[in-house]
Amino acid sequence: MLKLQQRLVVAAILTLALAPISASAQSDVSTESNFEAARTPWGHPDLQGVWDRRTITPLERPERYADKPFLNADEIRAYERASSSRGDGRPLDSGRSGISVHDPGDLDYGTTVVASGQTSLVVDPASGRIPAYTKSFGDRMAARAQEGRGPADSWIDRSLTERCITWGVPQGMLPQAYNNNLHILQTPDAVMILNEMVHDIRIVPLDGRPHLPAKLRQWHGDPRGHWEGDTLVIESTNFSDKANFRRSGENLHLVERFTRISEELLQYEFTVEDPTTWVRPWSVAFPMVMAEQPMYEFACHEGNYALRNILGAARHLEKQAAEQ
Repeated sequence: MLKLQQRLVVAAILTLALAPISASAQSDVSTESNFEAARTPWGHPDLQGVWDRRTITPLERPERYADKPFLNADEIRAYERASSSRGDGRPLDSGRSGISVHDPGDLDYGTTVVASGQTSLVVDPASGRIPAYTKSFGDRMAARAQEGRGPADSWIDRSLTERCITWGVPQGMLPQAYNNNLHILQTPDAVMILNEMVHDIRIVPLDGRPHLPAKLRQWHGDPRGHWEGDTLVIESTNFSDKANFRRSGENLHLVERFTRISEELLQYEFTVEDPTTWVRPWSVAFPMVMAEQPMYEFACHEGNYALRNILGAARHLEKQAAEQ
């Protein structure tokens, strides 16, 4: 218990120190806090371990906090109490309520906001809100909506998450309803990131190789990493048009930054850009906490009869039609 209390104090101090600075400046936190990360045998900052990203801080700033980027200590306590009093297991500003496929006991969002009291994980724009969509995006979504009004006769008509293929990047890096752990392993020329959610794995080369040809597309894009001081920077391009991060796909450009700001905290930031989807780039920043627990199996299809039932019903309808 004492160790946990010490960790929370450290988290609050360090995250409050980050509060006045922009997302782009947060990569210099090791200098600001005078913390020097341990080194691997080959000299890189050691980011290895299992990291927990749970927080009830919402992705976007709620409208009632439109002009309030940070909560004070009393407001933080009130917010956390109000969130814990919900009966459905979801955070106060999760944007969801009512009937759910999950029992409240299955959910594990955590119980605390980000220690700085920031009212959103989005830190740029300053509004804490995701920028508006472009007009071309609206036209594209209208066409997709028309296509999606047909029956789901095949497994390919269902989402990648329902099919247990991937949670996506960077969606899978954001706090989720469960499976919020992340395991980082390092070698001299690569970094492996294992996400507990769907057990997504990314292997990021650090050897300076160029990106894949534009015609080669992947679920998680084509990541390339390098070090900027003590910060690991990962740039990802070449996303599949079947991937989907908040309706962005093949034109997504993602830059992630990982900085160890204390023994217990890993600052995570990302900036996404897609001129065919949003009117401007936007950024997220929040700390992950060192987890004293193992990674657990994500048995995604265990007890999942949805796809089997969908396919079985479709085949039954086909049989009925053939017999008429």
